[in-house]
Amino acid sequence: MNECTYKNYDELPLMLNVVQVAAVLGISRAGAYELVHSDGFPALKIGSRIVVPKDKLREWIDVNTASSAVSACGGAKMTTL
Repeated sequence: MNECTYKNYDELPLMLNVVQVAAVLGISRAGAYELVHSDGFPALKIGSRIVVPKDKLREWIDVNTASSAVSACGGAKMTTL
């Protein structure tokens, strides 16, 4: 897996490539490619490049974390600190 060199959200570039997405999420490069090709993931294809806007990635994480927390808690909404 890729090691993330970013310490906080503000250090991320405006557009992340697939390798950076993998590093930020702590997943493999193959897993990141699968994710960017999945429905509902905010990836953009610019020429032959696949990029993800950092603000859309954060929104996607928030939405998917909230839906996972609800289903994992049997309908009760779990809050994060």
